[in-house]
Amino acid sequence: MLWLTLTIPLLAVALDLWLKDPPNWPHPVRLIGWLLDRLERLARSSPLPPRLAGLLCVLGLTLGVGFAVRLIVSLPMVGWFLALYLSFAGLALGGLLQEGRRVAWLLREQDVEAARTALAGLVSRDVEHLDENGIRRALAETVSENLNDAFTAPFFYLAFLGPAGLWAYKTVSTMDSMWGYKTPHWRELGWAAARADDLLAFVPARLTALALTTTARLLGKPGVRLSDLRRTASLTESPNAGWPMAAAALALRAGMGGPTRYFGRIKTKPWLGPEDQIWTDIKLNELFRLTLLAGMGVCAGLILMAQFVILVFSAI
Repeated sequence: MLWLTLTIPLLAVALDLWLKDPPNWPHPVRLIGWLLDRLERLARSSPLPPRLAGLLCVLGLTLGVGFAVRLIVSLPMVGWFLALYLSFAGLALGGLLQEGRRVAWLLREQDVEAARTALAGLVSRDVEHLDENGIRRALAETVSENLNDAFTAPFFYLAFLGPAGLWAYKTVSTMDSMWGYKTPHWRELGWAAARADDLLAFVPARLTALALTTTARLLGKPGVRLSDLRRTASLTESPNAGWPMAAAALALRAGMGGPTRYFGRIKTKPWLGPEDQIWTDIKLNELFRLTLLAGMGVCAGLILMAQFVILVFSAI
């Protein structure tokens, strides 16, 4: 059990920060996306109500992926190495920071068009009309939010449930990113995927916010009161995304939100943090540093928690 709760997670984090996401390597998320395309056709042709069909897709694919990973990592001789690869492939903190710093560097080089193009690979919003301040704000939002989605949440399930738990979560997260839109095309079929993702990310999102605010305080930033964090996070539609974004905005004293264009339509998002403070190059660099250190704090804390749980259950 020690390899599951200590060695594999630590090595996976080290590989993620070192190798990032090698572009020519096979990635399990691509396979999940391929399966989802075929499941969608099957679900839409089913006589079942769309919500029920979507729910069965979520349950079937999540359990199927979790079971498959469990079998793969149990293989003799190669199981440990496959477990390490699958754990590393499920984390994306290194890639998030690499791409975020690339956008920030392009802005410092005053190559706004290239910065927009790079940002488009990180966000779902329209970027064509963003000025420099808009690019910085969008970058700050996606880096802080994705600290949870790309690292804390998958690592949470890796630490407690191993690679099978990580990829069960990643399956739900991928389904939400592909199906979880509130558009007429996806509202019913993607309902279960969106609700499942909300449930599974509930605790990790709050751990991420706690890690960000605690790390910021250790770095000499003003403290963030829990009541302010809870109130600010509750302004967003998502029950989870607002927590890490609010933590970053309050800790670094820069605003997020406001009018945002998605698929050609303007959506007015609530402001998080001070509206009169913009994201500068200095504050973005502080955010990158804060994100890395908070991620390492999450890693250490979750491993210790997992070890404690194992000791408690082994003593029963």
